[in-house]
Amino acid sequence: MSKPVALIAGAGSGLSASLARLFAREGYRIALAARDVGKLAPLAVETGASVHACDVSNAASVEELFAGIEGPLRVVVAHPSARVRGPVAELDPEDVRQALMVTAYGSFLIGQEAARIMLEQEPDNGVRGTILFTGASAGVKGYPQSAPFAMGKFAQRGLAQSMSRELHPKGIHVAWINIDGGIRNPGRTEPADKPDSMLDPDAIAQTYLALVRQDRSAWSAEIAVRPWVETF
Repeated sequence: MSKPVALIAGAGSGLSASLARLFAREGYRIALAARDVGKLAPLAVETGASVHACDVSNAASVEELFAGIEGPLRVVVAHPSARVRGPVAELDPEDVRQALMVTAYGSFLIGQEAARIMLEQEPDNGVRGTILFTGASAGVKGYPQSAPFAMGKFAQRGLAQSMSRELHPKGIHVAWINIDGGIRNPGRTEPADKPDSMLDPDAIAQTYLALVRQDRSAWSAEIAVRPWVETF
């Protein structure tokens, strides 16, 4: 039987890179998708991943992405996210629309295509696949001068809730992960007097893997990860 596939949509050098490395070590064949695929070359070489150009806000592009993936699709991680900051009275409506097209509509397109494929797959120990949406604290509370991001993440969270209620009984695990804090991505450092005040992307990746491994008798639909010093 061919190796199971883990697709990471909206891949980059931070959390998605940690996820790619971890799932590759766990025996998955990795597929990386992004609008700018040039930045993915080193990670693809490291993990043996296939690389796919995709505009997640375009239905035809997302459909082409999934059509190009071979093998049993067991894990899909949806990272679509776009930010537009500024006072609500001064935001450019077109910029806001584009941000929502990526974060909200892009998440829907990825989730829809993943569900279509997984519903047709034979279950593995009763599970057809896992769809994980990367959320943020903005999906729980809206922050000032960040209305478009809150709108997108609230929509993504609602999508995940709806999909989980619909698809869990059909053997597809859907969950939304609230990344409640700054991630220690490449180029970002913590203050010397505040160790571990940012989330380690490798540690977050372990939480994603734990969700994939969860027994279906106790599936999580939402989970929050935050640094030990984060206020909430």
